[in-house]
Amino acid sequence: MTLEITSWLRVDEDELVWKATRASGPGGQHVNKTSTAVELRFDVRGSPSLPEDVKARLETLAGSRLTLDGVLVLFSQGSRSQEMNRQDARERLIDLIRRATEKPKPRKATKPTYSSKLKRLDSKAKRGTVKSGRGRVKFDD
Repeated sequence: MTLEITSWLRVDEDELVWKATRASGPGGQHVNKTSTAVELRFDVRGSPSLPEDVKARLETLAGSRLTLDGVLVLFSQGSRSQEMNRQDARERLIDLIRRATEKPKPRKATKPTYSSKLKRLDSKAKRGTVKSGRGRVKFDD
């Protein structure tokens, strides 16, 4: 089975490693005896499905969720059902990869206009006069 990320990108389900654990927090006896929380691991650097530029952007998007080995770890424990937690983790992974496929627009360098430079210098001069008026006051005796 494959995960469809975009129309041109698919990730094989075999690349995902699932691990069920007990959820933390309140829940009484149910939370103590069932493993409903889910940990999803996806090897970003070792994935044959992702192009190199998408891998690089995904690593920066993942942030602290990425291990030193380049494995993305997503943890889901919001639901009482393991299957719903699996679905939540899967959707979060798809969303992250989808955001990584978007190429950032290149920044165009611009210069400030002549009038904006004059305004800036004028405001600096005004501010300087305001501050210079805050000195100690001398009394003539």
